[in-house]
Amino acid sequence: MTYDRPASAIPSAFAKALDELSHAKVRKELKFTEIPAPGRLAPFALALSGDVIDVVPPDHGPHGQEIGRTPFLQPQEQLATGRFILLYDPAGQELWNGQFRIVTYIRARLDHDMGQDAMLASVAWSWLEDSLREREAFHHSAGGTATRVISESFGDLAGEQDHIDIELRASWSPDSAHLGPHLSAWADLVCTFAGLPPLPEGVQQLPHRRLS
Repeated sequence: MTYDRPASAIPSAFAKALDELSHAKVRKELKFTEIPAPGRLAPFALALSGDVIDVVPPDHGPHGQEIGRTPFLQPQEQLATGRFILLYDPAGQELWNGQFRIVTYIRARLDHDMGQDAMLASVAWSWLEDSLREREAFHHSAGGTATRVISESFGDLAGEQDHIDIELRASWSPDSAHLGPHLSAWADLVCTFAGLPPLPEGVQQLPHRRLS
């Protein structure tokens, strides 16, 4: 991770937290990217973007596979996307009831039947609670919202199919600086939103973060 300050200026507690996240075991279906962290929420922050992408098989037509076709040219469908943000304030914040705070956002498109479920928001929140519990990501002061977003097209776009998305915005305070399980739980949650089965076939390790 790159900061505009020397590594010696990074508090040891935050450096330890970054190392914990670097070694978190996450589902291999989730692809991570480090993104710019918000600068006004806390003195120190890390932000990650995670996406579950489904490669759509190409339509070969009546003549079979196209010559020269490569996997990189296949269309892709985003099943779910999310953001994981770690905030750290050495002085602590009253609303956090601690020095660390994790803020998340997840969005996924749903099939029509599931999108019509009146209990959808409650189910989405229960997925978060289950993921944290199963990974033993101990925490407190959790809060958030789950929203069902119905999109309809009009005018020149009237021919496009309507769709329903589910959005989860949540935050919680970890009970300790042992943060690997929290990232693992979040990764599980994004995959759940994407409709993947709960038990992963394998895990991957995030690359080591560079403090500079």
